[in-house]
Amino acid sequence: MTRRAALAAIALVLAVQPVAAVATDRLVVTWHPARSHVGDVAWLHVRGTSDAAVLEGSVDNRPLTFFPYAGGHAALMGLDLDTKPGVHAWRLAALEPGLDPRVLSGKISVLPRKFREQRLTVPPGMADLDPETEQRAVAEGQRLQMLYRTISPERLWRGPFVRPVAGTEPPSGFGARRIINGKPRAAHAGADYPAPRGTPVVAANAGRIALVGEFFFPGRLVAVDHGLGLYTLYFHLDTVAVAEGDRVDRGQTLGTVGMTGRSTGPHLHFAAQLGSARVDPVALLRLRLAD
Repeated sequence: MTRRAALAAIALVLAVQPVAAVATDRLVVTWHPARSHVGDVAWLHVRGTSDAAVLEGSVDNRPLTFFPYAGGHAALMGLDLDTKPGVHAWRLAALEPGLDPRVLSGKISVLPRKFREQRLTVPPGMADLDPETEQRAVAEGQRLQMLYRTISPERLWRGPFVRPVAGTEPPSGFGARRIINGKPRAAHAGADYPAPRGTPVVAANAGRIALVGEFFFPGRLVAVDHGLGLYTLYFHLDTVAVAEGDRVDRGQTLGTVGMTGRSTGPHLHFAAQLGSARVDPVALLRLRLAD
């Protein structure tokens, strides 16, 4: 088979198979899962690279950050809650000393996900902020966005992610679209865990405390940097037990459940950010890598 025919065959496989895997010149790329949903955290495993390899890649021109993993390299990909379902293009290049660059490309399927819509009618004073408060909230949102653009070069997390509060009841609310007094509001980008005030809140995985603050909407909050662009966030805390710059282990207490900020009752708003993508934090709990 000629090289052109081989590449054409690979492209055909990608187009018709749900298993997102490609191999060429000993380089193998596998996606987990092969078919993800909006809001998911997916990951790809690139086998056939040496420790000295430098990998560059992107999905829809959004960069991927790779780390050494299981005889090759891996990278996490976040599918923002506003990602358009359908087929999305990926591309990567492996650069190694003494070898020609190896370039691969393909497509991954993203399936739709239905989010709850909630329509509320409240007094105007509860829905609309005064100019000073609105200015504060905008500045705090911008501060968080600046944080998410800070990508630590070291992978700090290892093994499975754990629930931030004890219990077995699943959280709710991720991706909910709220329409208040007929006006669409920002989608709910976290998962809510109802719990009594004072319930311990723990780090979902190892990392570094990137931010401790008291914001208008989130209230008392902690942000954990897990490295390589991955952050978890813990909102509406009653107390905080860590300081910015602290290194924390998986399961280490960060604070306690409260109802600070814009909250109608005690609960933990648990969120995850992967680069520019707002992802379902529950997807992190399903993430399975060997180390």
